Amino acid sequence: MKNLKWRKSSYTGANGGDCVELADFDQSIAVRDSKDPDGPKLTIARRDWAAVLKDVKRGRHDL
Repeated sequence: MKNLKWRKSSYTGANGGDCVELADFDQSIAVRDSKDPDGPKLTIARRDWAAVLKDVKRGRHDL
């Protein structure tokens, strides 16, 4: 996972803030905490990630 191209949301402000970063990883999406780039990473199947995004867009995970 060392040579992945990590990206942040386009909604991330100029000062960074509390964000997650994503990278393409085989048939999955890799996710990490932008404040701890050397910390743990989560991998999730693309179809499952798409389902999470769909739920977020519908407001199912609003706090």
